[in-house]
Amino acid sequence: MIKRAKIEEIPEILAITKACAAHMIKKGIFQWNEHYPSQNAFEKDIEREELYILESDNSILGTVVISTFMDEEYLPITWLTPSGNNVYIHRLSVHPRYQGKGYAQQLMDFAEKHAKENGFISVRLDTFSQNTRNQKFYETRGYQKLGDIYFPKQSKYPFHCYELLL
Repeated sequence: MIKRAKIEEIPEILAITKACAAHMIKKGIFQWNEHYPSQNAFEKDIEREELYILESDNSILGTVVISTFMDEEYLPITWLTPSGNNVYIHRLSVHPRYQGKGYAQQLMDFAEKHAKENGFISVRLDTFSQNTRNQKFYETRGYQKLGDIYFPKQSKYPFHCYELLL
């Protein structure tokens, strides 16, 4: 079941993202670190009612943020659609022990359906340029790569921006 996250679930959510970060680092992908994702970011996501969890048997398996807020880092990108009626996906995660079972697909299906049902014209996101698995994941779903942005606290490497028309 996918539902909105609650503030008291943040410790479990952070445990998942820390496990994901460690799993990626083992594979040489330095995408998440001690600065990101942060407790503060998840608190703001919950405040704005934008953080969702995938739950099974009272355990959180993964997360996704579906936001209407466009980060300023996205400003230089030439998007396919005008800004203003779009959603942004952030902090998609599935605990490493549950990866490869289609849970990320479920979370993205939910996010895209949510966007469509609420009248948004596109879904936008970024993914780390060194994470080819994620790039293939989004491209297979029909996302178009549009340009690169940088998050210096996370990596010297760029993040690719993608957009899916609804």
